[in-house]
Order: sequence, then structure tokens, then C-alpha cells
Amino acid sequence: MNQLIQTLSNLNLNSSKPVTSGRLSRRALTLVGPTLPLLLGPFSPFPSLAQSNGDDPINGSPQTNQVITDFCKDPPINPKKAFLEVSIDGEPAGRIVIGLYGDTAPLGSSRFAGLVSGAAGISYRRKEFVKIMPNYVQHAGVRSYGVDVELAQRTGSDLSPSNSLMGELDETGERCPGTKNVSGSVGIVIRDPNKPPPKPKLVARQGRLVIDQEEVGLDPNGTEFVISLKDAPELDASTLVIGKVIEGMDVVQKIALVKTVKENSASPYFRVAKLIGDKRAVVAERGFNRPYSKVMVTNCGLID
Repeated sequence: MNQLIQTLSNLNLNSSKPVTSGRLSRRALTLVGPTLPLLLGPFSPFPSLAQSNGDDPINGSPQTNQVITDFCKDPPINPKKAFLEVSIDGEPAGRIVIGLYGDTAPLGSSRFAGLVSGAAGISYRRKEFVKIMPNYVQHAGVRSYGVDVELAQRTGSDLSPSNSLMGELDETGERCPGTKNVSGSVGIVIRDPNKPPPKPKLVARQGRLVIDQEEVGLDPNGTEFVISLKDAPELDASTLVIGKVIEGMDVVQKIALVKTVKENSASPYFRVAKLIGDKRAVVAERGFNRPYSKVMVTNCGLID
């Protein structure tokens, strides 16, 4: 290696630019071309050749890695923020202010903003929180049937499950490693983690029997939302993070302290009922962790 470096130096004695300037003569490249990759490795004596445009020869560009990290862990917040005013059994509990991630989750944050402001024809006003878990609290959202759908259709809003939202959830999961639903984050529920896989069935098409996949149950409509009390990696596969709480985390803690229906999934009677498909087990499961008190959004909207 020392002999090779000396050779390069001798080849450039008559040049006004040193070897470390990053340029080699055509004659030098011809002589040392086969061994040039060794000179451009992480232990190169010519750092200007090994590191161009600020790139790390081992780990890539530190600037790029930093941008990706910041984009995932601390996304920019929209100027318009959402607020939720909450009551517990009719008593005001306070206001929650949420910063929305318009850049990282444009579709999800737009749907949430439309429901908070009422632009979707229906809003979260007078809707309840229905589940209180150790790591998060969950709001019921709006229904995909009845009056809620009629009101939404008047403004052209679609409350059905969205493949675009599912795609945004998958894209975020691939781009940002680690837990997405961290403490204080707000996310909309895109998938049902308990939904069974599709069942194969035989159907007749154009005079032939073919195997088709029958969906069992429906996906959420993308209006239910959760607020994480702690890091909740169990939500990452089903929930798209669309913002974070910037004021009023104490209000979320008040919701978390409300007493709930005790989960009884370990009961042998419940397990047998669920195994045989008894609908009473499904109804009972929906009631687990439901608050005894009425926890409701009394007002909501967008603020600057």
C-alpha cells in the first residue's frame, strides 16, 4: 500500500494539483486502476476520493439518514390544529389540542380534520369514547349506516373503508421502523386486528366453478381514533398515526382513570362460546374495557 501511494505521488509531481484534490491523471488511472477500489474504501489515505458529496463510505449519507429520522419521529405539524372538548358524565373534563401530520399522513389527517370541523357533513360532536385500555383510549367514530351516512352523503363524503388509507398505513410502516403509536400520538383505526382471514369458497362464474375469497366481517371506516397513553406497538398494524396531542394530555389521563367493564376473556364459558361462534360471545367481547361513565366529545373543530 505504501509503495502504491508513493507511485501515485510520483505520478503527480509535475501536476499543480495534489492527489488529495480528488483528480488523477489518465496515466495514473491506467497504472493503478485494478487497485483503485482499495484506495476508495473506508480506510483510504485519500479521504476526498472516498467521501464525495458528504457521504459516509460505510453508512451512506448522514444528512439523508437524519432527514428520514426527523421525518418519522418528529413530523411537521399543520398550521391548523384540531381540538376536542370532552365531558365525563356531563361534567366538563377539559380540552385536547391535536397537531396534525399533513405531510406524513395527508389522507388520514384530512379525513380526521373533516370530521372534527364538520366539513364531512358529520362530526365527532356528541360521540363517545368506547374503550379504555392500559396503553390507549379509543373513540367510537361515526357510523357507516343510518343518519350518519345520510348526513355525510349530502357533502359527498364517503365513510366506507378506504384502500387509499390502508395504502398510507402500509407505506408509513415500511418507511418508518419502530413503534409508530408512541405516547401522546393520535391515530385513526384502519384495520380490525381481530378480523379473521378471508374464507375460500366455490362460486359459479361463466359456467365454471372457481375458488373465491369471502371476506368475513367489515374493516373499520377510518373514523374511529385512538390516543396513546404509552407506547402502543400493538396498534401499529391497524392504526394510522395522523397527529399528536400538543395540549391537554391531562384530559386524556382523566379519561384513562374512568372505571371500565372488566375483561373476562379468560373465562372457560366465554372461550367455549367464542369457539363455537356464539354471537353472545361477540357482543360480550365488544363490551370489555368499555367505560361505565359516559365519556363524550361535546365540541370539536379546527383552530389556528
